[in-house]
Amino acid sequence: MIVYPPLYYKAYTNDMTSYVLGGGCFWCLDAIYRMIRGVAKVESGYAGGDDPTPNYYRVASGKTGHAEVVRVTFDETIIPSDVILDIFFLMHDPTTLNRQGADVGTQYRSIMFYSDEAQKQAFEAARTRASKLWENPIVTEIASLKQFFIAEDEHQDFFNKNPEAGYCSIVIVPKVIKARAAYKQWFKED
Repeated sequence: MIVYPPLYYKAYTNDMTSYVLGGGCFWCLDAIYRMIRGVAKVESGYAGGDDPTPNYYRVASGKTGHAEVVRVTFDETIIPSDVILDIFFLMHDPTTLNRQGADVGTQYRSIMFYSDEAQKQAFEAARTRASKLWENPIVTEIASLKQFFIAEDEHQDFFNKNPEAGYCSIVIVPKVIKARAAYKQWFKED
């Protein structure tokens, strides 16, 4: 663990913001946000349910109430929060209830978990902006974050660890291409 002097740590953390977002399988959002400039950390996890000890298999059953989510921590002096949220709405279909492609169930719902009133307002504004881009009504939930549970190690940075996996090449790669085309200026250099 790195221990920063108090003044440095305070200055560093003041510019950091974390959003907890769910838009289908967490591997997709994890992969894309890791490529974005200003994103300091991405953690796949679970939120929104009642199970106090969720794991991948229990959440996948659809019986825990949890959604697969990512916690994206970013530096607002490098990337505006609006861009983080607009990328979220581009990377999944926010008009399908409890479904993203072949992934079906409440664990794959489109959801944004806010930690304070400012985040709630930012999420509502982003949902309104996104509604102009989609033909069908947006069903993305906006809910208060009660607790975030980090997912197992094998689900962290899944795309980079498993580039040859079928899901990565069939589902994630097209999303990366789409995001890079729309937000090229925000992607880290290769």
